[in-house]
Amino acid sequence: MPQIVQLLASPVRRFQGRPADGPAPAPPGELVQEVRIRAALGIVGDRYFAKQAHRDATVTVIAQESLPEGTGLAQVRRNILTAGIDVDALVGSVLVLDSGDGPVRLKVQRPANPCAWMDVTIGPGAWRALRGRGGIRCTPLNDGVLRVGPVTATIETPLPTP
Repeated sequence: MPQIVQLLASPVRRFQGRPADGPAPAPPGELVQEVRIRAALGIVGDRYFAKQAHRDATVTVIAQESLPEGTGLAQVRRNILTAGIDVDALVGSVLVLDSGDGPVRLKVQRPANPCAWMDVTIGPGAWRALRGRGGIRCTPLNDGVLRVGPVTATIETPLPTP
């Protein structure tokens, strides 16, 4: 059964400047048990919530299967870590997640490409290893709540345009 393994809602951006300088310290409480999502705005309390420049990519998702063992959201800075869902194959679709509080629909806009920071936070070679497996950037289509634990996941594919 698919799961939400971890959730991250961080009010600060930790990866700024040069990777060689290292990330900023993690704020307390950024790994959470549930997140509140607002349509077109993102995750309440997250650094990209309601930011115009990120409106089509306010929620990021990555598959645990793409990461080296022991790697979590604090290292990759995605919002949702799933298990049992091939998220990288979903660009152009709508990912619907329901962890018990009703469905949350996420329009998958584009890949979340890894950057050189991955070599610092995960280890040497991680940036290359995550190419094509760095997760997805999504726009939430409705308000809702997601929680860590089992999740029902469905995929809606868009209808072809005439």
